[in-house]
Amino acid sequence: MHFNLPALVYIVCEAITVLLAAIMKGTVSICCLLTLLLLQATAEVEEFDSVLRDRSHIDETLRLAAEEKAADYAAAIQKLRKIYHTSIKPMEQAYKYNELRQHEISAYPGRTLGDSATDGEITSKPMVLFLGPWSVGKSSMINYLLGLHDSPYQLYTGAEPTTSEFTVIMHGEKIRSVEGIVMAADSSRSFSPLEKFGQNFLEKLIGIEMPHKLLERVTFVDTPGIIENRKQQERGYPFNDVCQWFIDRADLIFVVFDPTKLDVGLELEMLFRQLKGRESQIRIILNKADNLATQDLMRVYGALFWSLAPLINVTEPPRVYVSSFWPYDYAPDTSRELFKKEEISLLEDLNQVIENRMENKIAFIRQHAIRVRIHALLVDRYVQTFKEKMSFFSDPELVFQEIVDEPDKFYIFKSILAKTNVSKFDLPNRDAYRDFFGINPIANFKSLASQCSYIGGCLLDKIEKAITNELPALLSSINSGKQPGLSSCEVTGCGEKPKNRYRKN
Repeated sequence: MHFNLPALVYIVCEAITVLLAAIMKGTVSICCLLTLLLLQATAEVEEFDSVLRDRSHIDETLRLAAEEKAADYAAAIQKLRKIYHTSIKPMEQAYKYNELRQHEISAYPGRTLGDSATDGEITSKPMVLFLGPWSVGKSSMINYLLGLHDSPYQLYTGAEPTTSEFTVIMHGEKIRSVEGIVMAADSSRSFSPLEKFGQNFLEKLIGIEMPHKLLERVTFVDTPGIIENRKQQERGYPFNDVCQWFIDRADLIFVVFDPTKLDVGLELEMLFRQLKGRESQIRIILNKADNLATQDLMRVYGALFWSLAPLINVTEPPRVYVSSFWPYDYAPDTSRELFKKEEISLLEDLNQVIENRMENKIAFIRQHAIRVRIHALLVDRYVQTFKEKMSFFSDPELVFQEIVDEPDKFYIFKSILAKTNVSKFDLPNRDAYRDFFGINPIANFKSLASQCSYIGGCLLDKIEKAITNELPALLSSINSGKQPGLSSCEVTGCGEKPKNRYRKN
C-alpha cells in the first residue's frame, strides 16, 4: 500500500495526544486506547487515500478531446511507405542490410505497397517505455495515465516485485489480452522481430488491447523491475538484449525511481550503458515524492543525482521530474503546486512526442536510408577492391580475407569519406564487416554501377533522391500543413509519371 508518510505522522501524533490526555484522566485503560488508536489511524489513512485526484489536466494537456486529422495522417503514411518501398527497400535487399544491422524496417520479402495495410514500424504508434527498479510505481503510473484505477483491467501493483512480463498496452476495439507468441506471429504489428529472443521470452511477453483515446496515439510498454540481487541468466531469456530492442524503438523513455530505491547496481548500470546516445529521449522521474517532507525530498533529490552522475555522460544535467504519479490526492503539507507543475511538464513532453510522431517517423526512415546507402557504398568499395587485387594466379579467398582483415590498408573507409558526402561519425564498425562477409560471400554482390535498369533507374540514384529530395519534401509538407495526398497512379503504379506537387518552385 502506498502510504503518505507526512499524513500518517500527523494522524499518529494527534492520536497520541488524545491517548495521553485520556490516561491522565484515568477514564480508559491503555489496552483499549491502543486498540482505538490503531483503528482510528488506519481508518483516517484509508479515508485520506480514498480521495482521488482530479485528472482533468491529463486530458487537457494531452488534448485527448481534440479530433485528429486522420485523413492527412493516413495520406502521409501512405506516401512514406511508397518512398520506402520504391527507393530504400530495393537497396536494402540487394546488399543485405538487415544482416548487418539488427534494427531494420519490419517489411517482409515479397510484400509490395498494396499487399498490406501496415508495414510494421512505419505505421506503428509512438512507443513510451517504462524502465526502473522494482516497485517504484511504473505500473501505477500507467494505470493513472489511462484512468484504470479500480477497474478490472488495471495493471497489478504492489509493494513486492509484481511485473515479471514485458507488457505492451495498445489500442484495440475491445478489451482483451494477446499472448506474446500471437504478437510475434502477427506481421501487421511491429513485434515480429522479437521471435529471435526465443520462446522463453515470448512467454514473458503479453499485450493488452483496450479502447482508449490516448492509446489511439501512443503505445505504452511496462517492463519487469530491475532486481540487483538476481542474475540475468535466471530470467530465462536475454533481458538486456530485449531491453535494447525496445530502447531502439522507443520515442520516449521514462526511467522511474522512488525515494527508497536510489542505489545503482550492475543491472541498472548496464541499462544506462544501453541508453547512451538516447539522452534526448530519456525522462528521469522521482516518483512517490509526497511520501517525504520538503527537507527530506531535497536530500533524496541530491542523492539521486549523485547516484546517476557516473552513468550519464552529458554536458548538461538531466531533467528530473518530481511528483507522485498515482490516482490518490497528494499528502497534506507537501509541495502540491510543485508536484502538479512537474506532472504537467512531463505530460507536455508526452504530448510533444504525440504531436510530432509523423515528423519523427520521416526522420527515422531518412536516417535508415542514410545507413543503407553507406552500407551499399562500403560493400561496393569492397567489391571494387577485390576485383582490382585479383589476378590470374591469386587465391580469391586469401585476397579477400586480407581486404576484410585490413580495410585501412586498402583505404576502404577513407575512400568513402573522400568521394561521398558521408560523415565519419555515421560509418559502421569495421569489425562488423568481417562477420558480415563471413556469412555473405563477396561473389554474391554486384557493384553499384551494375545495379541499374532502363525502366527502374539506378538504386543509388533513387535512394539519394529519397534522402535529399523526397523525404525532406514530405517533411516540409507536414510542417506547412499541406496535405501530402497521393495520386491514383502513385498508388496503382499505372505507368504515367505523376506531377511532383511537392517540388519547390
